[in-house]
Amino acid sequence: MAWVAEHNLAAAVSNAGGLGIIAAGTAPADMVRDEIRKAKALTDKPFGVNIMLLADNCDEVAKIVCEEGVQVVTTGAGNPQKYMEMWKEHGIFVAPVVPAVSLAKRMEKYGADAVIVEGCEAGGHIGEVTTMALVPQVVDAVNIPVIAAGGIADGRGIAAVSMLGADAMQVGTRFLVAHECVVHDDYKEKVLKAKDRDAVVSGRSTGHPVRSLKNKLTRDFAKLEKNGADSEAIEKLGAGALRLAVVEGDVNNGSLMAGQIAGLVSKRQSCEDIIVEMFTQAEELMK
Repeated sequence: MAWVAEHNLAAAVSNAGGLGIIAAGTAPADMVRDEIRKAKALTDKPFGVNIMLLADNCDEVAKIVCEEGVQVVTTGAGNPQKYMEMWKEHGIFVAPVVPAVSLAKRMEKYGADAVIVEGCEAGGHIGEVTTMALVPQVVDAVNIPVIAAGGIADGRGIAAVSMLGADAMQVGTRFLVAHECVVHDDYKEKVLKAKDRDAVVSGRSTGHPVRSLKNKLTRDFAKLEKNGADSEAIEKLGAGALRLAVVEGDVNNGSLMAGQIAGLVSKRQSCEDIIVEMFTQAEELMK
């Protein structure tokens, strides 16, 4: 959720009783530090930073979270092993995102405190296995907490992954339409109007598939892939597309990253109302 999960949303989620996450993405290191400090000014609750391990400045960002006293780090798109010792020395809780059982076991071996098990229903970069199938297999394979992600947008989703053995859950798509979320209003409207089959996958041929809502960009991706375009051409088309959607509100050429659960998201709410509604429903179901 680069460009989306910034200090306003992270602080609001933490203040509402969740654990807000700032997505570092490929942002300059100084910007990440600034985002952390802005979040601290808005909340005295814990929040985390997601570090994309393929980013060119990953080494610098990995040190910044230590310097700024961040309490939780989640990671994606790579192996966090080389940072583990440093993060542990600073008391940071580390939870890598994993799309497979083998990776979950490896992260436990490297010293992860938990794993975020993300099914292919999720928005953004995805794996191949569904949340329903993947979560219980990871629960059986590791001895650390399992956080379920992908396809969760209400109390029924919370109850379902809890029954599968998950200790917690990560939610993204529903917070796209939160009052505190800074994405462009046109992006929010596309999420609110999404149907069950509107979240499609592009880029499978590159080995880095991404789920987003149907628009001109996804159709352009499909044409390139059908015509056998190479990875460079496909990646060039997607360069800067998320910012185009989030900041400029270009819902035709921008990347409207959202999960398959977008069809269930139907109203704008505050972060607090979202969390209270989801957990109230879940508690009723699990009585």
